[in-house]
Amino acid sequence: MPRIRAATVVEHHALQRRALLDAARALLAETPQKPSMGTVGRRAGLARSSVYQYFASSDELLAGLIAEIFPDWARQVLNRMDAATGPGERVWAYVEANVDLFASSERAVARALREVVEPHVLQGPMEDFHRQLQVPLRQALTDFGEPEPEAMAEHIDSLIMQASRGLTADERSETSATRDVVLGRLRRLLGGFLGLDPNHG
Repeated sequence: MPRIRAATVVEHHALQRRALLDAARALLAETPQKPSMGTVGRRAGLARSSVYQYFASSDELLAGLIAEIFPDWARQVLNRMDAATGPGERVWAYVEANVDLFASSERAVARALREVVEPHVLQGPMEDFHRQLQVPLRQALTDFGEPEPEAMAEHIDSLIMQASRGLTADERSETSATRDVVLGRLRRLLGGFLGLDPNHG
């Protein structure tokens, strides 16, 4: 029987499950392939047989990851928005937080999930993620006085997506861009509209 490394068996199981989910997430960030149970177990420091105590299959493991990864991304964006002061700053916090996600290893995880998971499995969580973020973005735009918050929110999302494409380009390519370059472009496009201080990045 493996040694319990927590105060209770329940906590031990929670830690082991957490380790497996973190391992799967890290592996997806490295390669767009469905990780085997054995590979996930090795990354987490568990025997392959032990992995099946927590997840019956790699599909179930990925489903568990999907169930937490989209809410986690949403929390990152919403926390940044909550920390901002005025409505214009909240909209810009939304922009920054999304670009930071695109610039991080999480984008590789998202791309890998699209490769290894059936579209119908991702559709619901992705739609919930989008709706969860659209509500505070549209509210911030409404508070800012924007007469068409829904349309403007969609345009802002499109700008973020378009501007962030270069973040995954080959570093040797002339089209590649760093996080700061992408945010600089978006600030030039949106800064005047949002009334942002031009002296602060």
